[in-house]
Amino acid sequence: MTPAARPIALLGPTATGKSDLALDVAAELGRFGVGAEVVNADAMQLYRGMDVGTAKLPPDARRGVAHHLLDVLDVADTATVAAYQRDARAAVAAIRERGRVALVVGGSGLYVQAVLDDLDFPGTDPTLRARLDGELAEVGPAAMHARLATRDPDAARDILASNGRRIVRALEVVELTGRPFAASLPRPGRPRHDAVLIGLDRDTAVLDERIARRVDGMLSAGLVDEVRALAARGLRDGATASRAVGYREVLEHLDGGIDLGEARRRTVVATRRLVRRQRSWFRRDDRVRWVDAGADDLVAAVLAAWRTPVG
Repeated sequence: MTPAARPIALLGPTATGKSDLALDVAAELGRFGVGAEVVNADAMQLYRGMDVGTAKLPPDARRGVAHHLLDVLDVADTATVAAYQRDARAAVAAIRERGRVALVVGGSGLYVQAVLDDLDFPGTDPTLRARLDGELAEVGPAAMHARLATRDPDAARDILASNGRRIVRALEVVELTGRPFAASLPRPGRPRHDAVLIGLDRDTAVLDERIARRVDGMLSAGLVDEVRALAARGLRDGATASRAVGYREVLEHLDGGIDLGEARRRTVVATRRLVRRQRSWFRRDDRVRWVDAGADDLVAAVLAAWRTPVG
């Protein structure tokens, strides 16, 4: 396999600069006559209209680099890893057929691994799912999370106690298969197409400050107006989109539950928690080559790893 056929995955916590680095890498590859295209691996950037709060690059900032799997869902739609896997793998295959490099970019760990690894999707049982959804509505996510902790402690550790949808799915898989939910998750081995995995991270204090500035920038750029417009298009009914960090907090503000200052504070805190979860997910994968996102030679480091023969 020629190096040009190898995808590059740029992953890691939010606010580390993955999107901009992808464009820099694409530009450097272009200097050597190698084209590159981006495949989004951020679950919330799949949604049309969720732009400001997801730091989605606008078309005129993409430097002519083709981007795939942005703006493919309405906010009332439910994102699924199975559908994403199908579409993302098709995009990567098409990019490779064009002789170009696929840059898989994002911080949604399960989505990245759905592209790169074998991932088993156990079926669903409508009756069982309806029962679990009913129990969730009756007792709330915290009680369901406590139940999951007794049946599958590893899954409970990785799933937020507030994420009712994922808790229900984990309980469903446990009941359907008799195995832990984690047994259906990807087992890292040799990545598909011999992709190289590059992880970006920064010092925690530096990243915390970047997150605070990023949230302030989003509010200045019109996040409240964006959420108000999306609410009119069904955001509150979206099982996935309505839980996005920043959108959830601004919805509560628009509903009169908190003032804007508190929405800002909660968004900063929630983003920092998201970073910790992302680190925990990606740091378990020993295939990832970590780089300091604040370094000056990031592009050279990425391309050196890309050119290194697969062992």
